[in-house]
Amino acid sequence: MNCILRKSNKFDYHTNLREIVKPIFDDLADLNWLVADLEYRNFEGSYPPINMDDDYFILNPAEFEILANADMQIVWGALLGIPKHSPIQVDVDNPPRAQTLLVWKNGNIQHPDAIIEIICYDSGYTIVKFTDEVLSDKFKAYFQEAVELEKFKNKSALYY
Repeated sequence: MNCILRKSNKFDYHTNLREIVKPIFDDLADLNWLVADLEYRNFEGSYPPINMDDDYFILNPAEFEILANADMQIVWGALLGIPKHSPIQVDVDNPPRAQTLLVWKNGNIQHPDAIIEIICYDSGYTIVKFTDEVLSDKFKAYFQEAVELEKFKNKSALYY
């Protein structure tokens, strides 16, 4: 399933990663994360384990846990969960992006080995795409307010 969260009473502010991954957090324990196009606001004053010197960076599961539990709002960002056993190859000339029309394309995940892609879009929308149906079902059961990406696009056809 590919879905979008636009409104939810489950978090204090939009694109709160801690709340977004809450229903599937335990299932993400064996993933490395390719993170790109990141812009965020930090509310705690502590800094997550990220390297803003590059267009993208890779987090191991422990580093992702720190990021997911940080009190921060992701304004823009592409976060792709990739199984630990898969080497992460990135086209340095074309890393994943949050600010591209491709994020609105149903079924398009920006890395071939990713099982989940989380796109934080302008601090007001969160697009979540899955290749794993079990993860998708758990997410949708928790976020019943999530709208299928295609239905959202059809309602907002003038924009996407």
